[in-house]
Amino acid sequence: MKGANNNSLDGFILMGVSDHPQLEVIFFVVILFSYLLTLFGNSTIILLSCLDARLHTPMYFFLSNLSSLDLAFTTSSVPQMLINLRGPEKTISYGGCVTQLYVFLWLGSTEAILLMVMAFDRYMAICRPLHYTTTMNPRLCWLLAAIAWLGGLGNSVIQSTFTLQLPLCGHRRVDNFLCEVPAMIKLACGDKSLNEALLNGICTFFTAVPLSIILISYCWIAQAVLKIPSAEGWKKAFNTCLSHLVVVLLFYGSAIYGYLLPGKTSNQGQGKFISLFYSVLTPMVNPLIYTLRNKEVKRALRRLLGKRGEVT
Repeated sequence: MKGANNNSLDGFILMGVSDHPQLEVIFFVVILFSYLLTLFGNSTIILLSCLDARLHTPMYFFLSNLSSLDLAFTTSSVPQMLINLRGPEKTISYGGCVTQLYVFLWLGSTEAILLMVMAFDRYMAICRPLHYTTTMNPRLCWLLAAIAWLGGLGNSVIQSTFTLQLPLCGHRRVDNFLCEVPAMIKLACGDKSLNEALLNGICTFFTAVPLSIILISYCWIAQAVLKIPSAEGWKKAFNTCLSHLVVVLLFYGSAIYGYLLPGKTSNQGQGKFISLFYSVLTPMVNPLIYTLRNKEVKRALRRLLGKRGEVT
């Protein structure tokens, strides 16, 4: 680290909504409620995917990966948010901030790749049903999941490391709820053009490439769905794909706004609330979106509850 950063070794101040203290209690309650729902919903999906043999399919393998990711994603930031919202201190240690910076970006980047993998899985299931079982074998599923996790980790190591090299000139007030790359770049002093260019370049790659593949996949899926003669089959395919598309739009929409448009002066006050959206609300609604219209998950939940009822 450069000498200008020495003062920041004592930690940072996460401003959150400290400029509107009357809102802190409201934010605390909303974030706590959302976090509890996130823990319950995603844990339920992971539990069902593991315990119900009928859900041992590629789709639910990737969905359980997404749920595991969302659990870690929120846990990397929400507990610190709750502590800062309820306590007089709004600080986070230097080590805590660095850890949050790396982990949060790692998991966010992983989700971008994982959503692309899930779109490929739906493409194979609907457009190439005869080859689906042989193509999407367990070995390929584990390989695709590993690529998503490792790809996200590589992006985090590059961006976070470059960001931590910026001189802070004693600045400690982070105008955000958490330590993340755009907020830390804004905090820095001196020439930030290289970091901003790196941020824009990598984020463009991690959004444009996966999002393009997802949209192309769904164009092919739409053509295949329209050819399905059975109304029941058409409805099942539509519901499954609609759930995934809603998650894609929520995640990529907020990520693009938060990471590709961070330098706009009109977005400075809104950036931290966008961070709150994709760090708290999106992981909460993901299990709701996937389960409310998914009969297989509902049946698996009934079977699990039925077995527990018989035991008691």
